[in-house]
Amino acid sequence: MRFERKHALLLVGVAVWNFVTWFMFAKNLSEAHSAGEDRPTGYWVAHSVLIVVNLVIGGVLGALGVKALRAAKRD
Repeated sequence: MRFERKHALLLVGVAVWNFVTWFMFAKNLSEAHSAGEDRPTGYWVAHSVLIVVNLVIGGVLGALGVKALRAAKRD
């Protein structure tokens, strides 16, 4: 399969969306923890893992999108 410019822009857009939403979620989670919100430890661990995994996915998608954009410019 060959990536076109529209595919590359979609990948970059999804990566940016991932970063924005998960950074906001991380900020909110951190504020809740700092405020002393009473939750089981598993809650904090599970949500922290979700944040890290989704930021990694966003990084991979962003890198693929940038690579595809560069390839589209060469053609």
